Amino acid sequence: MAKKALLSSVICIVSAAMLAACGGGSSSYDADSVVLHRGNNVEPLSLDPHKASGQWENNIIGDMFIGLFTEDADAQPVPGMAESYTVSEDGLTWTFTLREALWSDGVPVTAHDFVYAWQRITNPETGAQYVSLLYPIEGAFEVSNGADPSELGVRALDDRTLEVQLVNPAPYLPGLLTHYTTFPLPSHVVEELGDEWVRPGNIVVNGPYRLTEWRTNDFVHLRRNDSFFDNANVCIDDVYFYPSVDASAATRRVRSGEYDLNMEFPGQQLAVLRRDMPEYVRVHPYMQTAYFSFNTQLDKFSDPAVRNALGMAIDREFIADGILQAGHIPAYAMVPPGIANYAGGVGSQWAETPIEERREMARALLEEAGFGPDNPLRFEYTYRASGDNPRIAPAVQNDWSTIADWVQPSLIQNDTQIHYDNMRAGDFELSDGGWVADYNDPYNYLFLGETASIPMNYSRYSNPDYDALVTAANQELDVDVRAGMLAQAEQMLIDDMPIVPIVFYVNKNLVSPDVTGWDDNFTNIHRTRYLCFADIDAAAAE
Repeated sequence: MAKKALLSSVICIVSAAMLAACGGGSSSYDADSVVLHRGNNVEPLSLDPHKASGQWENNIIGDMFIGLFTEDADAQPVPGMAESYTVSEDGLTWTFTLREALWSDGVPVTAHDFVYAWQRITNPETGAQYVSLLYPIEGAFEVSNGADPSELGVRALDDRTLEVQLVNPAPYLPGLLTHYTTFPLPSHVVEELGDEWVRPGNIVVNGPYRLTEWRTNDFVHLRRNDSFFDNANVCIDDVYFYPSVDASAATRRVRSGEYDLNMEFPGQQLAVLRRDMPEYVRVHPYMQTAYFSFNTQLDKFSDPAVRNALGMAIDREFIADGILQAGHIPAYAMVPPGIANYAGGVGSQWAETPIEERREMARALLEEAGFGPDNPLRFEYTYRASGDNPRIAPAVQNDWSTIADWVQPSLIQNDTQIHYDNMRAGDFELSDGGWVADYNDPYNYLFLGETASIPMNYSRYSNPDYDALVTAANQELDVDVRAGMLAQAEQMLIDDMPIVPIVFYVNKNLVSPDVTGWDDNFTNIHRTRYLCFADIDAAAAE
């Protein structure tokens, strides 16, 4: 019996929730299986690549499917289903030759499966919330707004050759093509089963793992896909993803050995964790910005001066250093430092002003906007129940209340999935959120301010000048000129403040030292296919 299987058998005694994952029901595994237990933040709403929208869903979906590109162990884009590719001189036509590969039911994966998938996600009837990510593809915007699917700029030249036409040059396309919105789908299965295709027992995949069982609010179980083209280099046989909304409870499960890893821990526990279990602690820069969104369609938040007033009153330094306590950086811009092809230099004009002076400025701006004792500014601030967000909420409530007693915020906590659903529907006033980049390029942050990106543009911000500048930047072939234009656009976004940057995150993972193949990286994506255990690696080396 492998060491990991023996450990998993012992763990079964510890937790009733883990009992099912250790041999109960249809989710049992062989005694000599290599099993990984992963804490995964939040319960997924969907494992359909066209219905998902969260990083916690990406962690699972990316273990089941492979796109034209995929991530290596360091989360850098490398060819996946693409065996090779060429790019036209103008950067607008990309032609991919696919490797020979099979779906998990033995049917060959073809270029037609990519065409089918991309036409499905851009079909408005699919209701894909993330479709705007594909707008760099010719016709994607038009098709998603009702045009004929044939207008989409993707063609299967033959079973193994895919041609993609772009609206503008996209140097970031390899990174974009690692995202689950661009994965192929088994058209022969989806056409037969409809939305039921993604259920355990039905789902067919082309990646290293297939879905075996999903017990809501308990676990998602994936098992090795023997038909995966690189199966010979996969170590883990079975992987369980557990929703771990309570980061403190998940930390205890890692400490006790119930989880091999968890994708979060409370920042205020960093010092204790580094003292007690230093070999588990992984803290690393991350392509994530925490920010608040105003619903700009509400009269009280339609004025940039009002939005700036509330934005400048927030003590970001206290949030970063006093609450999060793990090296997070106060944010006065949307694009985090370190993003490729971008010099940055953007920030709020009042960023260097001391917080007390900023609150006096905020009061003056709100009074000029007509608010005061006889017309109080009342609003709801909604926030996610996960992570440190419940600790941040009363702090920002106090920041706003300090402006004047007639600034009267109330707090509402929601489950993370419901929270984001409400934001996409425009059913909020002022809400927290976070954006993890899908690829390493400033546009993946700045598209959130484009009119065409609604509903992912939660604020409903719509500025024709901003839209035109971002579009022009994306048509620019000179990387440095493009970066300067995008910086101008970001400054416009920050000055108008439909969104309020709060902090640039670091990733905070707890990973057992027994786990090998884990590389800290900027995107915090760690595919199970690259992970293993030290005892197995040692045995293989003998």
